[in-house]
Amino acid sequence: MWEDFEVALEKVAEDKLKKKPTPDKLGFGVHFTDHMFLMKWNRADGWHDSRICPYRNFNLDPASMVFHYGQAIFEGLKAYRGKDDQLFLFRPKDNFERMNASAVRMCMPRIPAEKMVSILRALIYLEKDWVPKAEGATLYIRPTMIAVEPTLGVKPSSSYYFFIIMTPVGAYYAEGCNPIKIYVSDQYVRAVKGGVGNVKTAGNYAASLFMSEIARKAGCTQVLWLDACEHKYIEEVGTSNIFFRIDNQLITPPLEGSILGGLTRDSVLKLAASWGIDAIEKPISIDEVLDANRSGRLQEVFGTGTAAVISPVGELWYKEKNYVINNGQTGEVAARLFTELQAIQNGFQADPFKWVTRVG
Repeated sequence: MWEDFEVALEKVAEDKLKKKPTPDKLGFGVHFTDHMFLMKWNRADGWHDSRICPYRNFNLDPASMVFHYGQAIFEGLKAYRGKDDQLFLFRPKDNFERMNASAVRMCMPRIPAEKMVSILRALIYLEKDWVPKAEGATLYIRPTMIAVEPTLGVKPSSSYYFFIIMTPVGAYYAEGCNPIKIYVSDQYVRAVKGGVGNVKTAGNYAASLFMSEIARKAGCTQVLWLDACEHKYIEEVGTSNIFFRIDNQLITPPLEGSILGGLTRDSVLKLAASWGIDAIEKPISIDEVLDANRSGRLQEVFGTGTAAVISPVGELWYKEKNYVINNGQTGEVAARLFTELQAIQNGFQADPFKWVTRVG
């Protein structure tokens, strides 16, 4: 049925176009492009009424099920302005495939991943002037699906909206690619195995807010979550996966149902392995990490994610005590990954993994 999928185009009038922010006023998720993509789903028609249209508000019934039962999933990816002023996407089909995995877990309809890449390319090309030219700045893309059936009752919705909005952004962290301080939570947990921690659903982020505020008040940028059963094994950071370099071995916790499988995480594993680095997935406890730090075997720690790319960690705050990592400096592997991933994403370096898609 997706072979006949058609997309209408409704453009904003020239005199109604928004003024674009200057490079020093980008922020993150503050300004939004003139156009968005929207399509609807119901049991009778499947996906239909798909259109690139002016960015606008939705008119939703107060009983829309997304407000009451949390059927909401989303993705995050970026468009990059790179070599020869070309625009690039990084692993967009993988983002839409991961969204489909989230949809299945949340009893929501799947989307046509390859068709979505084509639609996204068209949307970005229409909004090409919104892709920032400032170094390190990008156009952040947020595909989202929500349940809109106006019914009270715990069951899967019979109707959904899928939409894509876009926002020009500067660096995700104000600190840039410099070491951050993160708070190790041994009281609250993010997810349990068998739950929905491995899908990108909105409720996971709402559940993290309370602990994130505690971390912020302690002077930390993010929360490092431990497992829900023993409060012992490391899982992930609030907005990224986590890596530890111990005795020249790069270690990240395995995907066992409670951790979101990040595309940057997967890219790091593949890229590091191609350099001859021993990069593995295995359970690692917070005590192992601190013991390695005390003995000088912990060489560096960093997070990985679409928004921040690579986030070196310079300090861990755990049980009211601060632990400095690598003298608070960015590690050599983190720095190399940050540089080379950005070079691939921006088309300045060969892409042996075929991760990059040119917009047009």
